[in-house]
Amino acid sequence: MLLIDAIGPFFRHYKTKRVNWSKTPFSELETQDGLKKNILQTAPLDFEEFCKKIRAIGYTGVTLDDVAHLVTSQAYPEKLNQKIVAYQKLYRQLFEIAKRLDLQIFITTDVAYQWVGDRSFRKKDVAGSSQHLGTDFDRLLSDFPQIDGIITRFGESDGLDVEGDFRSQLVLKKASHVRTFLRQVLPVFEKHGRLLIFRTWSVGAYPIGDLMWNQRTFDCVFKEISSPAMIISMKYGESDFFRYLPTNPMFFKTDQKVLVEFQARREYEGFGAYPSFVGYDAEVHFARLRVLPNLVGASVWCQTGGWGKLRQLTFLRNSSPWVELNVFVLAKLHTGMSCRGALEEYCDNSWPGVETDALERFLRLSDQAIENLLYVREFAERRLFFRRLRLPPQLFVFWDRILVDKNIKKILGCLISDPKRVLRESEEGLDQLREMIALSRESGISSKGLNFQLQTFELIAEARLYYFGDDDQQAKDQQAKDQQAKDQQAKDQQAKERLATLNKYYKASFKRHYSMQIKLDETRLNSRLIRWGIAILLRRNSSYRWIDQVITLRALSWGYFLLKAIGKRNIGPKFANKQAMGIEALFK
Repeated sequence: MLLIDAIGPFFRHYKTKRVNWSKTPFSELETQDGLKKNILQTAPLDFEEFCKKIRAIGYTGVTLDDVAHLVTSQAYPEKLNQKIVAYQKLYRQLFEIAKRLDLQIFITTDVAYQWVGDRSFRKKDVAGSSQHLGTDFDRLLSDFPQIDGIITRFGESDGLDVEGDFRSQLVLKKASHVRTFLRQVLPVFEKHGRLLIFRTWSVGAYPIGDLMWNQRTFDCVFKEISSPAMIISMKYGESDFFRYLPTNPMFFKTDQKVLVEFQARREYEGFGAYPSFVGYDAEVHFARLRVLPNLVGASVWCQTGGWGKLRQLTFLRNSSPWVELNVFVLAKLHTGMSCRGALEEYCDNSWPGVETDALERFLRLSDQAIENLLYVREFAERRLFFRRLRLPPQLFVFWDRILVDKNIKKILGCLISDPKRVLRESEEGLDQLREMIALSRESGISSKGLNFQLQTFELIAEARLYYFGDDDQQAKDQQAKDQQAKDQQAKDQQAKERLATLNKYYKASFKRHYSMQIKLDETRLNSRLIRWGIAILLRRNSSYRWIDQVITLRALSWGYFLLKAIGKRNIGPKFANKQAMGIEALFK
């Protein structure tokens, strides 16, 4: 089984400046009574083009969003049911195309969703929500025999910016809740002879939030569940789609059928705007996982994930050659081919005239440049946990935002012991990018996005210079401290002016670009307080300490929501409280 997301055709007419790529933008496709004519005209054509290309590479199935928009209900208003019927008609065309090309079809869903007009949504218990989903699954599988299964996203719900007739929220909060859900819905899949693919990815919310890496929670959920209809789907690492992650140990802790997830369009590494090769990392993960008798395949994301202004529609409009390369190589690695062999075949088929040795050198440089500038190696190499979340190895660059903040600088000063090494890595990364540009000219490798990447990474290097370029000597007397404070204020103002000038030129050069958020106001944080907080809140081992049980998991949660209740609403970066599920999900 080799699945790939096929939501790209639904973004062709998307006009919003910053795109939520987490799911199909249903509200953008609709009129009051049905669907917009342009999407009805282009979606089937785009979908067929996409399916032909991925089938030729070796993919066996596609995933589409979502169950809620394909099941009518007597409880819905007439206009909503009319829209759902319009979706059903469109999707029947897509299903016909997929089946003609011998592709499996899987429909995604959150656990759980509900029509926004249903005021009882928040009051529904786990059993009621599970029964509701089981009923909808039964109807969907009965009405659409073309569908091979359903993929459930649990532990993460709709982003705060999602609009439309349906909303999802987290209902499964404990291991017992997941067992209740599975026992309720699995008989439906067994009856129809279809598959339920259960994704373990969560963002650390509620007691079940550590399912993807905590063996105790994992065993508590799945050891009592046995069904030929169920596959457990897990990301290759213990966190989201980042580098510096070992293979998720949960793959080796279960006899259940498992599916491994990869991301070809790297949401934290440019959205496909510049080269971000996954082949060498994926080759290592595949080698470790291929020995498992219960591994049934892989799932690849080529469009889904993240919030950003950067946009290409894979294999369709303005398609990224770097995403296409990743999609191809992942398919070949899945069959057991080496990364070198996959690149040779890609050069023969897609880039005739490009030597494999040159491409390998180019991609190795690409990996090194990204590791040197998008990550801080000293931090990324650590395995750190906060509450129920394995911390991501990226720090001040997130999606397509570069954060330059005095509070972050204080924290980084306590986390990083060798700032000179960080600055050397910045210089090395820029040199590697310049070598890539020269190599692309000499060898015929695509240069798409390289100038954009270089200017983006120059901005990031300047941000790293602000974070790690100061001498950290402590003044010994009050007069020296006052002078040091004045000197630092002047340095901050100079850094702010340099960053603003670079950013102005950068924004003028590219229509779609990274956003730099500069906030160098005075901070009340001090190093001693930060180090104390790090020692209490972060742990190197996945096992919970007694201090986690008392403070991190309980008292910290109460404190966060107390601060929010008394009006401290802007805790953390503003964008983090407007996109995804918001920071508060970490404290539930």
